[in-house]
Amino acid sequence: MIATSARAQLTSEPAPGTLPAGQSVLVDDGTCGPGKIKKVTGGSDTNMTTGQAIKGGSGRKRTCIKKP
Repeated sequence: MIATSARAQLTSEPAPGTLPAGQSVLVDDGTCGPGKIKKVTGGSDTNMTTGQAIKGGSGRKRTCIKKP
């Protein structure tokens, strides 16, 4: 599991199964353009223990926001 705080800034998205549902991290990988950063919120489609897909779960949410 990774440190899960909206203040954490990563250069790439966490691996599948490492971002708990509802937790967010900021990813500065250049996909959102100048002055913006990607906010990634964990979904419920991957088992945190096994890394296996869960039927009917929701995937990660990605949004571009203004850099803090």
